[in-house]
Amino acid sequence: MLQFEEQTAPGAGPGLALQPAADAGRASAPTGTAMPEDARFRRISVDDKRIINGQTDVNQLVPFKYKWAWEKYLSACANHWMPQEIQMSRDIALWKDPNGLSEDERRLVKRNLGFFVTADSLAANNIVLGTYRHITAPECRQYLLRQAFEEAIHTHAYQYIVESLGLDEGEVFNAYHEIASIRDKDEFLIPFIDTLTDPAFKTGTPENDQKLLKSLIVFACIMEGLFFYVGFVQILALGRQNKMTGAAEQYQYILRDESMHCNFGIDVINQIKMENPHLWTSEFREEIRGLMVKAVELEYRYAEDTMPRGVLGLNAAMFKEYLRYIANRRCQQIGLDPLFGGAANPFPWMAEMIDLKKEKNFFETRVTEYQTGGALSWD
Repeated sequence: MLQFEEQTAPGAGPGLALQPAADAGRASAPTGTAMPEDARFRRISVDDKRIINGQTDVNQLVPFKYKWAWEKYLSACANHWMPQEIQMSRDIALWKDPNGLSEDERRLVKRNLGFFVTADSLAANNIVLGTYRHITAPECRQYLLRQAFEEAIHTHAYQYIVESLGLDEGEVFNAYHEIASIRDKDEFLIPFIDTLTDPAFKTGTPENDQKLLKSLIVFACIMEGLFFYVGFVQILALGRQNKMTGAAEQYQYILRDESMHCNFGIDVINQIKMENPHLWTSEFREEIRGLMVKAVELEYRYAEDTMPRGVLGLNAAMFKEYLRYIANRRCQQIGLDPLFGGAANPFPWMAEMIDLKKEKNFFETRVTEYQTGGALSWD
């Protein structure tokens, strides 16, 4: 069982959720609501804060209402890393060796990078141009700023791997246009990103608040919580066989970051549900379940494309079970019934890979448990 993903906000039941922000600077009242004339001049009260459609000044970080968001921000800062800290010399030698990797393994690496080199750019754009604008809780905005920077680090990491291995940059960076299994995943995501990044989109009505909530679920539970997982398993499986160890170490850091992104997003989703229960209708829940089923199908096609014959002891059929298991977890984390009865995790070593304490020479490679300002934590 994967254990690293579970994280809920203290005192918030199953988790907490984000809400869209008012225009920067002076807060605005929800559509159709008049703000009392003196509201702009009184001090911020915790009770006034809301994740979306808040009427308080978005520039005033304290007093904290969503302390879980601030704690995640601090944890993310403590877990800071940069790609160039990780040695790629062994990976380069292995890639240049004609007998170092099989053709199937090389295909897997290139297709894997072909998805990820643009996926985190999509994630960053969604945060900076969309989500951040609609969230009115300053402590949540603070984490989003850190998350956007981490997405930039991830894009940097994939570029660093591509450059180190001397791959054809045009081939890798255009894969999301040219490879159907990658393009289909991106085209699934883009409409939900477009919703939030549309300058004319504003929250404050039940219809638009549901659109926001839907986009947040797709972003946290499907993009970061499902679409990334075939790729993570593939590269970590290479690392387990002592292949592409530099790339695998970077993916471990990325997986740790994305696990926190996913947890934060789920906290935001659940908090929005708590503050706006009228949005969580039976029709809305069925729509989310349908999107989750579609996402599993798309990620499974990607698994078939990246390993048509099976490689590294993995095959596409194993991923069908794994994706169903992950989808069930995501559904349960946001209060939906599981979609796939009896789905189990065929890769129990994933939790072991993440939790494993590594004893390494600090001057050979950065220790996975190392962080600035304290001990590395997946929490």
